[in-house]
Formats: sequence, C-alpha cells, structure tokens
Amino acid sequence: MAYALDTGSNKSAIVACTKLLKKNPKNVLIKALKALALVRSQKVEESLILCDEVLELKPTDDGVLSAMMHVLRGLGRYNDTVHMFEEAYKQQPANEELGAQTFFANVRAGHWKSAQQIATKMFKQFQDDRYLYWSVISAVLQLYDDAHKLLDSDVGRAICSTSLSCNEIRRDIWRLRGMTRDEGKLATSRIVKMQDRNWLEFLSVLDATFSYLTASEGSSTASPGCLEHVAQTQELFTKLAQQDGPKDRSAALALLELEKRARAHGISRDSERLVNLMQQYFTQVGDKACCFEDLKPYLVLEEQESIKWTSFLQAVPPNFLLRHNLTQSELSVEAETKRATLYIEQYLEGSKLGAGLPSTELQYADDLALLAANAFVNLWTITSDERYLLDAVTLLEFALLKSKQSFQMRLLLIRLYRLLGAPSLTLDHYRAMGVKQVQNDTLSHFLFSRASTFSLASTGDLTLATECQESAQIYHNSSQELADFIVRAFTEEKYSQIPEFIKFEKHLDNSLQRDIVKVEHLRMRISHEPITSDLLDIELIELKFVFDRKHHDNRDFDIISNYQPKILSNIFSQTSLLGKNESHGWLQAFLKVYIRAFQQGSDLDDTVEDKLLIGDRPKPSFDALGRLPLRQRLVQFSNDEIAELTQDELLFVNFARALAEWLEPYHDYARPPPGVVLAEAAKQTELKTGYPLKGVDLQPFNGASSLSKKDEEPPVVSEPPELVTGFFETLRKRFIEAQNNSSPVATLHLATLGQEALLLLVVETMRFKSAAVVKANKFGSLAASAKSLRSDAIAILRNVSTELVKQSEVAGTQDTRKAFVDACAIVTGLGIDSDFTLGVAKKVTDARKKVVEGVGKGLGRLCSAYAH
Repeated sequence: MAYALDTGSNKSAIVACTKLLKKNPKNVLIKALKALALVRSQKVEESLILCDEVLELKPTDDGVLSAMMHVLRGLGRYNDTVHMFEEAYKQQPANEELGAQTFFANVRAGHWKSAQQIATKMFKQFQDDRYLYWSVISAVLQLYDDAHKLLDSDVGRAICSTSLSCNEIRRDIWRLRGMTRDEGKLATSRIVKMQDRNWLEFLSVLDATFSYLTASEGSSTASPGCLEHVAQTQELFTKLAQQDGPKDRSAALALLELEKRARAHGISRDSERLVNLMQQYFTQVGDKACCFEDLKPYLVLEEQESIKWTSFLQAVPPNFLLRHNLTQSELSVEAETKRATLYIEQYLEGSKLGAGLPSTELQYADDLALLAANAFVNLWTITSDERYLLDAVTLLEFALLKSKQSFQMRLLLIRLYRLLGAPSLTLDHYRAMGVKQVQNDTLSHFLFSRASTFSLASTGDLTLATECQESAQIYHNSSQELADFIVRAFTEEKYSQIPEFIKFEKHLDNSLQRDIVKVEHLRMRISHEPITSDLLDIELIELKFVFDRKHHDNRDFDIISNYQPKILSNIFSQTSLLGKNESHGWLQAFLKVYIRAFQQGSDLDDTVEDKLLIGDRPKPSFDALGRLPLRQRLVQFSNDEIAELTQDELLFVNFARALAEWLEPYHDYARPPPGVVLAEAAKQTELKTGYPLKGVDLQPFNGASSLSKKDEEPPVVSEPPELVTGFFETLRKRFIEAQNNSSPVATLHLATLGQEALLLLVVETMRFKSAAVVKANKFGSLAASAKSLRSDAIAILRNVSTELVKQSEVAGTQDTRKAFVDACAIVTGLGIDSDFTLGVAKKVTDARKKVVEGVGKGLGRLCSAYAH
C-alpha cells in the first residue's frame, strides 16, 4: 500500500486500503492513506468523507498526521491542517516534535501571531534557543519595531554583515523608521573601510545627503548644511572614482546620480557638470555593454548641453546614444529610412568580426540589428505601412541564424509576429527561449496578451489553451513548495530568507498575470467545451476568488531593449497588440462581465456555494469598494477599466452589460431556491459516494421542486435593448472596414469577440431553453426573443466565418509571398538573400493562413452547434 502511494499507483493503493479497511474498519492510518490516494486520483467527494472521519477522531499518531497533512493540502484546507496539529499538541503538550509541527502548520498558513505564541511557549518549556529565534522572526513578520530591535542586536548585525538580503531588509526598516541619515553614515563606513561597492550603499549615501533638504527649501533657500553635505558627498565619490578607475563604475555612476538629484532640487551650481561627467563616464565605461542603459536616465539635457553631448558622440559614433537624443524634426520617414539602412550596413560589416564565434555565443554586432529593427518599427508607427514590419522580421530572422541564443531578438520577433497576425511563429520563438519557473509569471504576457484573438480552440486545436495551463503550473507548484521552503528556512536557521520567501509567495499567489491568463484560458475553453451548468458553477466560484484578490503586477516590461528616441513611446508600447496593454482595469472589466453572466446562468448563490465549497476561502479584500455587495460591484465600471479596452472590446462589454441588465429579473425569478439546489446536490453526492452530503439536511426539502408555484407574479417581459439587438450588426460593419487592413489582426479581433458574444448569449439564455421552465414561469415571449437574438447573431457570424475562410485562401499563395519579398526591398537591397527572404515570407503567410482559416472554420462550427 505504501509502495503503491510512493510510486504513484493510486488505484492500487485504493484497492489495498479498501481490503484492509474491511478487516480493520477503525484503523485511522489506513483511512488517512486511502483519503490521500483518493485525493491524488481526483476523487474529491469520496476523500472528503474519510478526511472528515479522521479529523473527528483528533489523531496524534505521526503517520496519520503526516498523511492527513498531504490530504488537507490537496483539498486546499490549510486552516484544518492548523486545527488538526493544534488539537494533537493540546493532547500531548510534552511532545516537542508535535509542537514544532504545529508551529510549521501555522507558518504554512501564514498565521504569524499564532506561530509566535507557540514558539514562545516551546522556548519556555524546552529551553532551546532556536525557539526564541522562531518567536522573534514571527514577530519580525508582524511589526517593524520588533524587527528593528532584532536587527540592531549583536546577532542581527552579524547576520546583516554576511547576508545581502538581510542587510537590504535592515536598510528598508531603517528608512521606514526615519533613520535615513544613520543609514547614510553606515553606508559610508562600509564603502570606505570595507571597500563595499554594492550600488545600494551608494544610494543610501545619496538619500542621506538630500535628507537635509526640507519640504520648504527650493533653489534659492537650500540650507548651507545641505550644500555642505552635497559637497562632501561629491568629494567622497570623486576620490573613489579616481581610486577605482575602470575596474569598478559604482562611484563614477554615483557622481552622475548626485548631480541629477542636485539639479532636481535646484541646488546645482555648475551648468556643464552633468555633461562633463557623462563624457568622463563614457570614456571610462564606453566599451562595456552596460554603458547605454547606465547613461539613459541622465540624457534629459538642456539645448546647449544636448548640442555639446551630441558633438562629443559624433566623434565616437555610438549609434544608441545618438539615436536616444533625436528630435521630432529628425524623425522624418526619409531620415529614419537612412538610419535603418546605415544600421543594417554596420551590422553586416560588424558581423564579419564574429565569423569564428561558436554557435552558442552572441555576435558582437547584434545590437545594430536590434537598432535597425527599432527604426523599422518607428517607420511603421509613422506610416502604418506593413512593409517596414516585414523588413524588421526578415532582418531579425537573418541575424538569428548567427545568434541563435539572442533573447532580445526573439522577444522583439514575438511582438512583431503578433502585429502581423502570425501567432504560430510567435509561439515558436517563445518556446525557443526556454521560459522556465518564475519567468512564466514575468514573461508570459509576451505570448498570452489577448491570446484568445488567435485561439483555434473552436476547431479542436488546443495548442494555446494548453500553453496557458502549462504556464500556470508555477502558481500551483509554488503554493505548495514555498510554504515548505519557509519551514526549511526555520529548521536550518536561515532566517534572512524567510521574508523574501513570504514576499515571493504573496506576489505569486496574487499575480496579475496569473489571472489574466486565467481569463484568456476561459475565453478559449468555452469555445471548445459544451456550455453546461457544471462548467458555469466551477468557473463562477474560481472567478469570484480571482475578483477579490489584490493583484501584484510582476510582469517584466523593461526586459526588451528599447532603442527609440526619448521623445517617442518605447518599443514595448509601439508594438502592443491593437495599441492597448492589459492591466488591472482590463482584468476587472472582463471578470465583471463573466462573473455576472455565469451568476445569472448558474443556480448557485452564496448559501449554496458555502455549503459545497471545498478548501479555504481566500482572505477578503479590505478596501472600501471590496466591502460593497458583489452584485453592486459587478455593475460599476471605472474609467481606468474602460481605458484599457479596445474600441471593439468596449462594444462587447457594453453588449454584455446590457444583456445582463435585461435578463437579470427573469433569472432571479426562475432560479430555484437555495434549499432545492442543496437538496439536489446532496442526492447526487449520495448516489455517487454512498454517503450523504455533510452539513445538509434533506428533510425540509422533501417534495420541493425548482418548478414549484411562486407566490409573486413573474416580471413583465420587455424587449431587449438596442445595445443587444444592434451589437452583431455593428460588429459586421466594423468587420467589413477592418478587411481593408493588410494585417488580419483587426478582423480576427472582431471575429473572436463576435464569437465570444454569441457564447455569452448562450450562457445567459440557456435557462430559458427549457420548455418546463418557460411554461412554469410564463416566459414564452422571453424565450421567443432569445431565440430570435441567437438566430440573427448566428446569421451574421456565419457571413463573418465565410469571409474569413475566403481571406485565408489567398493568404498563403505564391503571389502573396512574392508581394512579401518585394516589400522587403530595403533589406534585400543591402545583401540579405532573396531566397532567405522568400523562406521568411512562406513562414509568415502560412501562419496567417492557418489562423485566419482556423478562426473562420471554428466560428462556423460554433454557429452550427448553437443554431438550435
């Protein structure tokens, strides 16, 4: 039995446990092991029965507690785990190991106050110093004052001297306590005496230097004390920069930051100092790849300074810095075309220097290819001419032949192929990057931003949907592993790691990207799976959990190199699909649409949900809006939410809101009472498991029916609003306009939103397709209106489907490929082989054909599926 569990043979383990329980029906360990095997086999209802039986017995045996810990974790019942260990510890207060496990259970659940109390009790009882440390760390995670006392002790100072992470925590706490100047003195000592060149130490000195400014002090009233401290810091950094020379750039960079802050506070006395420092820095660090990013924050210069800086750069042409300071008058189509040509010529010449490099190495001239691609993207932004994007992808694909490991080229190609409507190539490059672990949280937005626009789930192709699920594994794994890492940090006395683990866990558990991908996966899922009450119930519960989270945005937008002039939007913004980036507002808008629609289509309410819910609820939101009733929150849309929607998404959201508003009174009237729903759930559970549903008494509901006669009269059926009846016709007109675009993205966006609107209409009207419900509630005219709406929508969407399939037929022809090659005249004219360009053309046109044809045929399939 144990072997079967260890090897993942859960079915064998269940059979073995069942046989043993027949002989030993009261054996608690066997019950716990069977419950574990059932959880791992996804047989949740059956495992719940055994789980509750074991918990009622209040076990103290190590084997039972260990097995039950895994069972409860699998069920998401972390609070029950804490309660189980606390009950066991109460029965055996002299059991030190049990006390430690109780402490760890509270740690895993984030109950720091309880953990502190247990650790304090254990220290008093067992006189082991580590339990005192456990108590103190638990206090640290609750109060900064206690944390400061600990870190200011001999032990704390010793830890901070050897741990960068712990020292960073100490530094933050000192700032929060108003000890900026003390921190500055300590940082100065570490820099001078210990030769510490950690950049955070220099920032601490800078923060302390300008802490002598008060809120009322301006350019003319800065105190002599502040000016004196600025002069002292300048002298210190200058001495260090001369001492370090080219071997370390920290002090030289700190001088730039000092001058920048002095200017910001109006206390700089030398108008040429910043440019002089930049020239010195470039002379010292200009041969390093970091130079461009280091200098970018300091390139906001006055006119005369800019002229002096540009003159300096022209003598040693570093294209990146010259480009950064370009003015609007220098960004004409002709000028940008010349620059792109120059960058390509320099790239092709520079690539000869890396001819002998191994295939795993990056080429020396790679940044010049990226620079040219940036110029092409800007040309596309100015002109809306797709040929510049074709030049860019051809050049980058060519450069990738020699630099297969170039992360930056692949990131930019991912952005460009999405703009061109070639999602399969986007996926190829994303997979080639080998995204792993937490990168699924920080980088997956490159792939999944509005990914449902390109989804072929309606045809049965679940490639993108599967990618969504695989990227979400990091969240599932981390929820289990990080709690264990925290426990391990306690047992191994690596206390400085604990706050970082907790912060990391919090940010992952409440990841914005996690839930954006969740919504995108849902949009794909309902186009593939039949829409049933079970699907609505499961998704509704999960979406409500998501809705109450306070999200952290962990996405990395700065990872992609930006070589656009400072007066322009950065490369990430320029290459945003449909010109919009999703964030908190977009997520909230779509959550409100789907939660409201699923609430109306479902028989669940809060009473039923509380009874049937497995696992712990997430902690509620504490903001003022979060305390409003859910129904009220779902109808409120902020300006921020609306601003993140595209024009067509806003059209869809308004359709969904109007549809829900129209149908809400009829759903409320026809929905069966909670008691009836619970009774039916209890009966189904008993039929499935042989046990009644715990906590539900069927007696009061015997004979009750969802179609029982109601006391009040049904609401009067009204005609659907114009926002509902006119939506699909408006979408048809928008689709016709979008067909004039060379890229299929706009037509795909409209088609998939129309498909989504049809599916939402199916969800909202599913209740009124039942003849029994219609008759019992006198909703004959409502059912007729719903049927008419579906018929009109399907008729329009069939035409859209037909047009997409026609469009796909010409997407991958030889003529289309020839037009692609002809459009790439700039890169082919500079020496990139025409055959290579034709190969890129074939990949792009084939990818477009596949997605346009797939979305068209999938839309047609859904129209047929929901026509009756």
